[in-house]
Amino acid sequence: MIAKLSIRSALLGATSAMLLTGCASGGSTAGETDLAYVARDVESLYSAAKGRLDRGDLKLAAGLFDEVERQHPYSPWARRAQLMSAFSYYAARDYTRAIQSASRFLSIHPGNRDAPYAYYLIAISYYEQISDVERDQAITERALQALTEIVRRYPESPYADDARLKIDLVNDHLAGKEMEIGRFYQRTGQWLASQLRFQNVVDDYQTTSHAPEALYRLTESSLALGVPEEAQRYSAVLGANYPGNEWYEKAFELMQEHAPDRIQD
Repeated sequence: MIAKLSIRSALLGATSAMLLTGCASGGSTAGETDLAYVARDVESLYSAAKGRLDRGDLKLAAGLFDEVERQHPYSPWARRAQLMSAFSYYAARDYTRAIQSASRFLSIHPGNRDAPYAYYLIAISYYEQISDVERDQAITERALQALTEIVRRYPESPYADDARLKIDLVNDHLAGKEMEIGRFYQRTGQWLASQLRFQNVVDDYQTTSHAPEALYRLTESSLALGVPEEAQRYSAVLGANYPGNEWYEKAFELMQEHAPDRIQD
C-alpha cells in the first residue's frame, strides 16, 4: 500500500481553528436522540455538533452538522457546518460522504476563503483509499487529479506543498502498477504487451523510482522480440541516466550475453 503521511492531526488543528474563529460554542448536552428532527436554534444545534466532534462521536457530529444546514440553510452557520460535516466524515473514514460534503460546499461557495481546505479534504479522502498495486487504480487516478487541482488552483497555499509531495508518491504508485502488469506479461511470454507497459513508465513516470527497471525490462523485451538495436538503445539510455545503477549493470550483462556485438564502450 502506498505510504501515507500522518495528516489527521494537522487537519484537526485547521478544523479547530475554523471553529474558534467562526462561531462561539458551548458544552453539548445532546443525547442519543440528537439526530431526531427537532427544530432547534442554530447556535444550540451547532454547539451540539461541536460537542460530539470534541468527544470523538464523529458520525453523529457529521449528522448534526448536516442538520444545521437542513434547519438553517441561509444562516452563516450553515456554510461552516458544511465544511465541518466533511471533516467529521473524513475523520470517521467515511470517505464517500466526506467527498460529497466537501464537493457540496464548493458548489455553493466556490470562492470562499476555506475553499482550499475543502479541495484538500477531497484529495486526501481519495488518497487514503489508495490500495496496493495488485488492485484497480481508479481511486489512485482520482487522488492524482484532486491533488493536481489543489496545486493548479492554490499553488501558494500550505495545502499545495503537501499535495506536491503526495503527487510524487501517487505517480510512483501508478508506475508500480504499470511495472507489475508488465512483469506479468513478461512471465507469460507476451513480450509486445510488456513492452508497451514499460514504455508507459519511461514516457509518463520517468522521474519515479521505477524508471531504471523499466529501461532494463525494455532491453530485455527487445532482445526477446529479436530487435537488438532497440535493446542497445534502451541500455544506452539506462547507462547515460543511471550510471552505476544495479539495473544498468544487469542490462550490460544481458547485452554482453545475448548481443555482444552491440555493446559499445
